[in-house]
Amino acid sequence: MAFAEQQQWITVQQKTFTKWLNTKIEVRGLEVKDLVKDLSDAVMLIHLLECLSGDSLGRYAAKPKLRVQRFENANLALNFIKSRGIQMTNIGAEDIVDGNRKIILGLIWTLILRFTINDINEEGMTAKEGLLLWCQRKTACYDEVDVRDFSGSWNDGLAFCALLDIHRPDLIDYDALDKSDHRGNMQLAFDIAHAEIGIPKLLDVEDVCDVAKPDERSLMTYIAYWFHAFSQMEKVENAGRRVEKFFNNMQGAWEMQSAYERRMAALLKTIQEQIVSWQGATFDGTYADAKAQAFQFASYKKGKKREWVAEKSDLATLLGNIKTKLATYRLRPYEPPTHLKMERLDEQWSNLSKAEMSRGQLINETIRDIKDALRKSFADKANDFALALNTMQLAISGLEGDVEDQLHHVRKLSENLPPLDAYLKTIEAVDLKCQEANIEENDFTTYSYDELCYELSLVKSSVSKKLAFLENQMVARNMTNLTPIQLEEFESVFRHFDRDDTNSLSELEFSAALASLGLVFSEDEMHEYFLATSNGRDRVTFEQFIRFMVDVTEDQNSADQVFQSFREVADGKPYVTEMDLRHSLVPDEVIEKLIEIIPKHTGPDMQSDRGMEQYDYIAFMEKLISEQEGRAASASSRRSSRASGVASGAAAPGQMPNHNHTASVGGGGASHSRHNSHASVGGKSVLGGDKSNGLMKSPKSPGTPGTPGTNNKPNGYH
Repeated sequence: MAFAEQQQWITVQQKTFTKWLNTKIEVRGLEVKDLVKDLSDAVMLIHLLECLSGDSLGRYAAKPKLRVQRFENANLALNFIKSRGIQMTNIGAEDIVDGNRKIILGLIWTLILRFTINDINEEGMTAKEGLLLWCQRKTACYDEVDVRDFSGSWNDGLAFCALLDIHRPDLIDYDALDKSDHRGNMQLAFDIAHAEIGIPKLLDVEDVCDVAKPDERSLMTYIAYWFHAFSQMEKVENAGRRVEKFFNNMQGAWEMQSAYERRMAALLKTIQEQIVSWQGATFDGTYADAKAQAFQFASYKKGKKREWVAEKSDLATLLGNIKTKLATYRLRPYEPPTHLKMERLDEQWSNLSKAEMSRGQLINETIRDIKDALRKSFADKANDFALALNTMQLAISGLEGDVEDQLHHVRKLSENLPPLDAYLKTIEAVDLKCQEANIEENDFTTYSYDELCYELSLVKSSVSKKLAFLENQMVARNMTNLTPIQLEEFESVFRHFDRDDTNSLSELEFSAALASLGLVFSEDEMHEYFLATSNGRDRVTFEQFIRFMVDVTEDQNSADQVFQSFREVADGKPYVTEMDLRHSLVPDEVIEKLIEIIPKHTGPDMQSDRGMEQYDYIAFMEKLISEQEGRAASASSRRSSRASGVASGAAAPGQMPNHNHTASVGGGGASHSRHNSHASVGGKSVLGGDKSNGLMKSPKSPGTPGTPGTNNKPNGYH
């Protein structure tokens, strides 16, 4: 190496390493101007080691005047470095004290490798290889950029501009750059990285631009800062997306709770108005009036009453579904307000039954010409039958506990339906005799044969729907590869196209369901997919449908992950500000909802956050997360061969046929561009990767490593 060239890289290294050192010790208000001279007493070196390691080196001469004190300081620093397992050769205290520039630069480079670069890991490679692979992956879609090393590949400035564009396209217009303006492009990238990303200016443009062989160590040191900055940015963005998913998942449960309370209040009010109306009713003493009121009463029982019976059944089912849904997410069970509980409805329903009974008896007394024995025979059987139906309905609405236990009980209830059909035949025979006797009303019961048939059909429907719901929940619970919002979307589509309530889809319904999710195939292809999914049968079950969709997409998040995501968004603070949420790219509508429902924070805060509204996400999450929730590790993501077949047209043996189609569910499509190469489901990325966040990962990529975090409380609390 020529002497001039050697002096050039020594000068660049010394300048770069000096800037790196200053970024580490600036927290102590210190600054190194001449690396060789300022480290000669080893005081600055001790400060640097304490800042890097977080440990104290013990007592040392803070203002050494004697040469022996400088040697003691240097030996203290070198011994500490060796104690941390850092290998050093041919370096002694005299090299530091006497200002051996090459040795000192080598020492600083060793520290840079250990504390800035060595934590970079890509697919088990060395830190240097991993950092180079990261740069190559991020710039692979830029034709003008070819990163082969940490030297000449960077001297035109385009590689730096490409890294900015792939992660923050809002900061730079890469296509508008003058590719021949090497100095201008590099200066632009350095300025934006420093001002917008917070990357320190370790290098000057003249150190790299149009230099045939820029210093490799200086470039690696600077580029490592880019890696850490963008890795942390991706981590925060992922946390923001997890918060968004959590909100979307909870939105469905909140809407169900709101619907339950609204409908329950309306039903209770209507029942009370009906009771008051009956209590104030009078007769004018004529047969026509009595018959007219009898007709109105019968119309009520066939109209309003049936609507109320159906609504009562639906409310019980809705409440059970809310509890099951929250239990699926391991959240605290929902308890309605006292005046809107099912017990209150049962009490009011009892009052309604009493009022109906009184009303019916009053009408019957006016037009009585009926044979009491026959009436009582019908009433006894009808009341027993209604009691049996009510008992079964209560059993269905009162189901709680594990899904397996509920499923077992519902199957037992289903076995009791055939005897009820037989008993209803007996009631029908008695009813025919009552019609022959011109019996229009019965003082001993409020039920008619039609009502019992209708309520029996409701019970059958409730048992059938509850059975299908629980079986589907069993399937959904095992589908840990999908997010709750995806499961809800696929279940909703399945129910919509299951026209005959058989909990299965015909080939035509299966095709329509996939089309509604954006999966459209030719008639022959769809027939092959249907046969493969249904195992050659003529119906696709819910489990088979969900497993088919699992092959297209999968994701999961837990409430505990959401709690940790809030911590990451808040940077470890016990509260989060609106600015924190916006920096994490949480959508505006989600932010508006969150700041409405999260309580205000009243404890200690950061000085920089004063004057801003602060929200106590810890109290908010503790209110939602079940106290019994364990710390469950997130399951590893997987990709099935069918998903690969749908997304890229390739099918595994024994799986789906090989057809080249774009896989897009819910409006997303697989596309290939410089910034986006992925399949999407419901607008969510399946394979990952888009221009906005730089997630250019393949399905089996382990992901870009993040910077190890800390759980320590941030400095600056007051």
